[in-house]
Amino acid sequence: MHQVKGVVARAKGQPVELVTINVPDPGPGEALVQVQACGVCHTDLHYREGGINDDFPFLLGHEAAGVVEAVGPDVTGVAPGDFVVLNWRAVCGDCRACNRGEPWYCFATHNATQRMTLAEGPDAGTELSPALGIGAFAEKTLVAAGQCTKVDPAARPAAVGLLGCGVMAGIGAAINTGAVTRGRSVAVIGCGGVGVAAIAGSALAGASPIIAVDIDAKKLAKAKEMGATHTVDSSSADPVAAIQELTGGFGADVVIEAVGRPETWKQAFYARDLAGTVVLVGVPTPDMLVPDLPLIDVFGRGGSLKSSWYGDCLPSRDFPMLVDLYQQGRLDLDAFVTEEIGIGDIEAAFEKMHHGDVLRSVVIL
Repeated sequence: MHQVKGVVARAKGQPVELVTINVPDPGPGEALVQVQACGVCHTDLHYREGGINDDFPFLLGHEAAGVVEAVGPDVTGVAPGDFVVLNWRAVCGDCRACNRGEPWYCFATHNATQRMTLAEGPDAGTELSPALGIGAFAEKTLVAAGQCTKVDPAARPAAVGLLGCGVMAGIGAAINTGAVTRGRSVAVIGCGGVGVAAIAGSALAGASPIIAVDIDAKKLAKAKEMGATHTVDSSSADPVAAIQELTGGFGADVVIEAVGRPETWKQAFYARDLAGTVVLVGVPTPDMLVPDLPLIDVFGRGGSLKSSWYGDCLPSRDFPMLVDLYQQGRLDLDAFVTEEIGIGDIEAAFEKMHHGDVLRSVVIL
């Protein structure tokens, strides 16, 4: 058993707390990871606000990189000393998605069997719910061994850890879900961390033009840095008309919606070309409904309406490849790291997130 510091959300809407937690030694199929860096993601804020479920208390944090400290007796895929990026898609290998050769849709992903617990106070021993089965706002965390993906140990932990969620979600939404290739036109609606990553992925794939849409000039500037060829300020311009104008009057081949709202999804629907693709990677809330659309438009425009889960990634395939591109200077993951912070600064990072001041704050442990 290990006692370490971790960041816990005890109740809906309450500030997070830095507390001592118990982390068990790894059992069968598990790995103990010493966390080096962990990004502050909107999903962590959703957990704190009760937007995921109400299994409080939560151990927050999931966009992480670190070093394997110990593994369970039957683990062969990783070993102590391996530098890993943590993921929340530890594929089972035997569900209906895995068996049909689509493990990126695995319906039975693994998490650690043992639970981490609170170590002190009147609620000592209370089991923690780790965010996305990871819980990496902690000096050490316990995960399923399949949640550890080995990557180049020379890579910067603060940068490559972001592949664990938001950056992978955006890049994968473009390359994996949207099947963006050279010469395709792409529009991305919403230029937060995931949207900008979708732009970076589209640029990596050779798309052109790449049109960034947002209401925030700072976000549009960052989108331009990451590969957007054109920007549209949708606070003052109709994004559908602007995207059509920039694509010869047709609309984009692929439109990626990275906001998760009915209004922007409807914009994406009408901003694509005939037989084009809409990719929803922004996460809606349970109360949001698909907007009214004439069914003849759904039929008549053809193409695909897709959702992107975690960028439809396969961590064992995608993480090492993207880290290699980063190490070659072809994918600027450092650009996503707005600031490095301490483990006690997460509430302040949530506030900056509300104001759109950062792509990512990254906790350094």
